Amino acid sequence: MSTQPKREDLVAAPSRFPLREVLLFAALLLAVLGVYAAMGAAYSTRMLVEAACYAILALGLTIQWGYGGQFNAGVMGFVALGGFCAMLFSVPVNDDFWGTELPGELGRVLLYAIAATLLVIGASRLDRLGVPKTLRTVIAVVLGLILYLVVVSLLRDVTGEIESRAGFIGGFGLPAWVGWIVGGALAGGVGYFIGHICLGLRSDYLAIATLGIAEIIKAFLKNSDWLTRGTATVSPLPWPTPGPSELGFTLARALYLSVTAMVIAAIFFLLHRAYHAPWGRMIRAIRDNEVAAAAMGKDINRRRLEIFILGCILMGLGGGMLTSFNSLFDPNGYLPLNHTFLVLVMVILGGPGNNLGTIFGAVAVYIIWIMSEPLALWLMQLAVAFGEGAFGWDAPGNMDSRALQARVLVIGVLITAVLRFAPKGLLPEKIRHHD
Repeated sequence: MSTQPKREDLVAAPSRFPLREVLLFAALLLAVLGVYAAMGAAYSTRMLVEAACYAILALGLTIQWGYGGQFNAGVMGFVALGGFCAMLFSVPVNDDFWGTELPGELGRVLLYAIAATLLVIGASRLDRLGVPKTLRTVIAVVLGLILYLVVVSLLRDVTGEIESRAGFIGGFGLPAWVGWIVGGALAGGVGYFIGHICLGLRSDYLAIATLGIAEIIKAFLKNSDWLTRGTATVSPLPWPTPGPSELGFTLARALYLSVTAMVIAAIFFLLHRAYHAPWGRMIRAIRDNEVAAAAMGKDINRRRLEIFILGCILMGLGGGMLTSFNSLFDPNGYLPLNHTFLVLVMVILGGPGNNLGTIFGAVAVYIIWIMSEPLALWLMQLAVAFGEGAFGWDAPGNMDSRALQARVLVIGVLITAVLRFAPKGLLPEKIRHHD
């Protein structure tokens, strides 16, 4: 009796109709159309552009958390780096700075900083020359402290001159998309530094480390008036497309939306290919059973570092696009609630590890986040009108601020409901089992 499988047995079973996906996206489309009908085209298009930028941030987080099981609590820091690069490369050149001797002085101090860093790195490796490790550590720490104080003193003198004579260094006057690319690269570089040090930690310690790094980045940008104007902000930032002054608010925002949609489509295509490639299967194997993957000869730390850097690159890219669209760089405007927790909610709602679910979650959560305020204000006004007519109530004077705080309540209720009834998200990751 033949043991060869029959031809019909080799034919793959037909895939199921994606009913859940169709229903969810149909409901999302109805919600978008409802916002357009209630709030107008200009407001709704702006909401969709911001939601698209957040979708890029959410894709970066779902790579790290959904693909690799890495919990990044410092999304805000990488978003700020992307926004900083978008500002630095697109703002017009400041002749009050570049027309003086200040660029040369600043460059000299930066060279001193690079040389000091190389000296400290060299001192940390003196044990290779036979120096005892304890003595090596003492030499490296003492040398690092001395050189740090020297470089900071020189930098403070130069930056003080820049602030008094030029305000800040200005920008490079290049297209905004150049800043987006550099912002992604800078975020990836910082991600490499963080990952190289912290990826050996457990997930909770990694979250603490990334949270601290994000606050350090924000503090640096906020206090470096010579570089970012600090709390004085920088505006307006140019767009890579014709702005509202040329096309009007609705058409200009629609054109910007088309750019973000093309970027999301390209990212989605690449991530889909990577997810189903051997590299993606290896990443998920490391996530699900690190010990077994290591036993099969996989380089765990290298692959985890790759996935962390890739997620940071997308966060920097999305941060640059969001900052350019808002046409304002304000270091104080980067908040953990808006740029870390909200992105986390988007990934949880959509489904970690599912790219399509992440995009759905980003748009759905952002619509809920934006529309919570006007809906809450409308309900409060109804309650006040009823109370004034029925009981003679006096309307409170701070209804707008109270309605704004309803966002936090709604998002809190939403995340609680999702964790209770759909802990894997509305569109969970599809895991194929092979017999």
